[in-house]
Amino acid sequence: MSQDVLQTPIDYLKGVGPNRAALLRSELGIHTYQDLIHLFPNRYIDRTQFYKINTLERNNAEVQIIGQITDIKEVGQKRGKRLVATFRDETGKMELVWFRGQKWIRERLKLHTDYVIFGKTNLFNGVFNMPHPDMELKTDFDKSLSSAIQPIYPSTEKLSNRGISNRAMCKLMEHLFLQMGNTFTESLSNEMIEQQALISKKEALLNIHFPKNQNLLARAQFRLKFEELFYIQLQLIYKNLIHKSKIKGFPFETVGTYFNEFYTNHLPFDLTAAQKRVMKEIRVDMGSNAQMNRLLQGDVGSGKTIVAFLSMLIAIDNDFQATLMAPTEILATQHYNGLKPMCDAIGLKISLLTGSSKTALRKEIHTGLEEGSLHILIGTHAILEDKVQFKNLGLAIIDEQHRFGVAQRSKLWHKNSSPPHVLVMTATPIPRTLAMSVYGDLDISVIDELPPGRKPIKTVHRFDSNRLKVFGFIRDEIKKGRQIYIVYPLINESQKLDFKDLMDGYESIAREFPLPNYQISIVHGQMKPADKDFEMQRFLKGETQIMVATTVIEVGVNVPNASVMIIESAERFGLSQLHQLRGRVGRGADQSYCILMTSHKLGNDSKTRMETMVRSSDGFEIAEVDLKLRGPGDIMGTQQSGVLQLKIANIVKDKELLSLARTWAKNILKEDPKLSLPKHLPIHTTYVQMGKYKNIWNYIS
Repeated sequence: MSQDVLQTPIDYLKGVGPNRAALLRSELGIHTYQDLIHLFPNRYIDRTQFYKINTLERNNAEVQIIGQITDIKEVGQKRGKRLVATFRDETGKMELVWFRGQKWIRERLKLHTDYVIFGKTNLFNGVFNMPHPDMELKTDFDKSLSSAIQPIYPSTEKLSNRGISNRAMCKLMEHLFLQMGNTFTESLSNEMIEQQALISKKEALLNIHFPKNQNLLARAQFRLKFEELFYIQLQLIYKNLIHKSKIKGFPFETVGTYFNEFYTNHLPFDLTAAQKRVMKEIRVDMGSNAQMNRLLQGDVGSGKTIVAFLSMLIAIDNDFQATLMAPTEILATQHYNGLKPMCDAIGLKISLLTGSSKTALRKEIHTGLEEGSLHILIGTHAILEDKVQFKNLGLAIIDEQHRFGVAQRSKLWHKNSSPPHVLVMTATPIPRTLAMSVYGDLDISVIDELPPGRKPIKTVHRFDSNRLKVFGFIRDEIKKGRQIYIVYPLINESQKLDFKDLMDGYESIAREFPLPNYQISIVHGQMKPADKDFEMQRFLKGETQIMVATTVIEVGVNVPNASVMIIESAERFGLSQLHQLRGRVGRGADQSYCILMTSHKLGNDSKTRMETMVRSSDGFEIAEVDLKLRGPGDIMGTQQSGVLQLKIANIVKDKELLSLARTWAKNILKEDPKLSLPKHLPIHTTYVQMGKYKNIWNYIS
């Protein structure tokens, strides 16, 4: 399609004008013809079927009837008046009712003229009525370009109130297609169209907006979904290929003394098969000449940290430095405390750099890094500061990827003349389909088994009415010398929701577990970092038995002695968050428990979430259910959800199509990395357009 025509501002389309244009821009983000053509319908109504008045049933379904208005009157009611028209066909009569806009409607209604009416019916005093029907003169209905299957477009209250109804949107689409004529250009290669038996671009767009029949509608949806997913995959895979060809990595050829010494004499436990497999993948990557960009996924407690440490040792054996960056001070400190004894055992120098590190320590770290005497640096965002210069950074590990944006990753890259190998770790299991879509430019490794000896966490769901029993259970566990987490969703009660606010919760816990027999810590997001750390440390050392917290503790903190996790108002949390929180216990060898507390009033989704948590401890299975319930954007957090603003495809429902599109993208780039063959010209042209316009649909047309 001629890009120039498509970039025409929406103001110039027949039937729009400046006021409507401003509304379409603010409400639906439609700025150009292009945006309008890619406003795909949410659903469709089959208008091939007509009903007779004497066949109507009380089922609130949408029906369509042909008939005539024989009478119009105004009827008084408590507030104002309503307009009532008698509507007849050859089998009987019904009423059409309007509660607003009477004057305007009355002027336009024609008596004894054939109309097609459409809407939901109600039975009132033995007579069927249809409030605010969709009406069209039978002569216009017959002429209309819109087919029997009618699209329903996304809308907002503001649009409907300002007269931009669904009918008006259909009209605008008609004008657009009439204006565009035959200027649609193909965006896929002939080979793809033939092999996948796809309909042409023009046919697909025409039948998505004005479907001739169900079969053509299905084919149009298939074609446009496939195309959308194909271009997303093409982008990601292309990015990865360029990356591998352009960016030379440091080849780590030797596995030397440090690695072997640690692996043979100091490894605290045997590696699982999954850890060994992942280690192998990382070694191959770092040994090749390309720069590694790998995502390491593993469930909570699957042993990612040891894999990260072994990868660091390979870098150090090849005379390079390594760094590990974590999203919070607590987590960075924990990594440091976990790795320091291992470094001491084999004579490596490791330091911790966070926002609160003192100036003298900072100077020492800066000097050690530049000289190369400091082997490993653990830290928070503070590592990204310009002052932090490495002698030769060979491996950068980022923990909890979803907390860091792309800009931060690129800063790490520039810490060296050539970019270091990058290993990104996440404890949030991401369903494969989602990982393929979002991290298609990273290679993915998965640790999918837990270390031996770990007892699975027992998870139960209890209602608020069982609270006293739960308190009794807590007392028993504390007697055994264990520690308890109690997590609340919010800090202060929001006006709209009846959340148990944290402070309330804290007070009721303090009443149940009074001083001096019990000590309670409290941690939430509004505390100063130093106070948070102080409370965390008390809990870590075992000075307090109960930790009352908001979700601050979701990521990473490791207290082996904590054996019970109580999640208050569990229905307010997403699945992946519940799973993360549950993973904070069960770090030691003792049996651990997770208790999900909810009120009796639960929606269907909340029930599904509770059942899934009680049934499964497999993070990947949980993530799949979460994806079905919440959709991709929420799971990925803000940084990544932008990639997935899909217009027509659905990551969950179109899994197979995603794999197909990915295979096509892979094979085409394998055969023709620069897309320079004549047969790939439409793909190349579209890909170049993609660079100009941001939204994927701006470039697929």
